[in-house]
Amino acid sequence: MTERDYSTKPINERFDHILGLLSSSRFLNMEGLGNEVPFFICSFNPKEQIEAIRIQRQLVNQLSNKGIKVLEINLYDISIEILKEEEILQSIFDNEPEWEKDELKELLQDSLDPETVLIPKIAQKMAESEFQILFISGVGEVFPYIRSHNILNNLQSTAKDRPTVMFFPGAYTQCKLDGSSLDLFGRLRDDRYYRAFNIDHCEV
Repeated sequence: MTERDYSTKPINERFDHILGLLSSSRFLNMEGLGNEVPFFICSFNPKEQIEAIRIQRQLVNQLSNKGIKVLEINLYDISIEILKEEEILQSIFDNEPEWEKDELKELLQDSLDPETVLIPKIAQKMAESEFQILFISGVGEVFPYIRSHNILNNLQSTAKDRPTVMFFPGAYTQCKLDGSSLDLFGRLRDDRYYRAFNIDHCEV
């Protein structure tokens, strides 16, 4: 995979490249990864959130037309699902006005712990589905109680057999000197992660 910079283009102008990559046999067979996990970051300008959702839907539909099934995991939706199942959500609605922000954040972090709660739930959905690519979205909606690098770190042993694409509202900065990081909203540069591939730098 050779480097080529698409990251400054709007996400709709990168659609053909992303679709071509995701539907290629090289991508689906996870070739050329150099023993790294098959994780790919599709970053976009946070101002393009609505467009990114539309592009994601188009990708799912066009990949389906090519016989490629995608499992979509929206972190916000699955978080709500878990909170409902644990009968916590209504309590949050009832008590949230009286809680400090840090109290609410701690409750959500404990209830949606990636290692013990969230990743097992994602693994369950993976086991119940037939798919070739995993899409993860909703990263911005679950900040700050769920961090993208925690999801990727804990997902490594669960989602290593098929490629995973995370749609990320911000920038995936890869620098040999400073290390690589997921810069949420283009501002919060504290999620250190280096094992994913930048989808804009991947060629078929």
